[in-house]
Amino acid sequence: LTVITSPDYAPYEFYALDANGDPTLAGFDMALAQYIADYLELTLEVVPMDFNGILGEMQNGTADLAMAGLSPDEERKAAMDFTDIYYGGKQAFITVSGKADLFTDLASTNNSEYTIAAQTGTIQNDLAAEYSPNAELVNLTKATDIIAELISGQIDGAYIEWDVAVAYKANYPELTIVCEVPYEDDGNIIGVNKGNADLLKYVNEALNKCIDSGEFAKFVDAAQELASGDTYEGMLGEDGKPTEAPEEEAGE
Repeated sequence: LTVITSPDYAPYEFYALDANGDPTLAGFDMALAQYIADYLELTLEVVPMDFNGILGEMQNGTADLAMAGLSPDEERKAAMDFTDIYYGGKQAFITVSGKADLFTDLASTNNSEYTIAAQTGTIQNDLAAEYSPNAELVNLTKATDIIAELISGQIDGAYIEWDVAVAYKANYPELTIVCEVPYEDDGNIIGVNKGNADLLKYVNEALNKCIDSGEFAKFVDAAQELASGDTYEGMLGEDGKPTEAPEEEAGE
């Protein structure tokens, strides 16, 4: 079972670091991927990539599933089939404590004096264009890039998934969640190889069994705990090691 993901999105998918700084792919999406593979009696192969490459891979039919905190939208629906919603994710607008007084509500983000970021190819990118069209909008490849530029003062605020914001705040206390951002399709789906009705059927079976049994809730709890520890988010180098120092990722 070939699953593509973007490991820069804790607690969905990321690398947990052990005492030696060695990375292990973690997150509740990854635990769910293993559960689905076991249910289908298949061997799991996870292929990490930047988020903005996922749509193209699914369009090309080179993967069975896409699991990357995906929200349903029409552009993605043209490239993949959607499972049932398995997690009720929300959207957030964030800033740093030193700029919190600039943003009293979502409407205050729509100001030409502010630089607002979102991750390329995401729902948050669309939300930035909808709610902050007058701001200077910046697209960044990884969620980690967004956090780094917020902390360094290069941007004023950003749109990001709610639980991802909570996970980053655990490592960067100066982050502030300003407000929830309305989005009509709140929730996450798994992308399935387009037109593969049997695969969609059995993945939904596995998904709902995992949720109904309480296993998925355990996956979420475990991922949130790991995400508050030492993590690395992004692509590994050819040696299988983080390409940046772990303390830069963990905010230590």
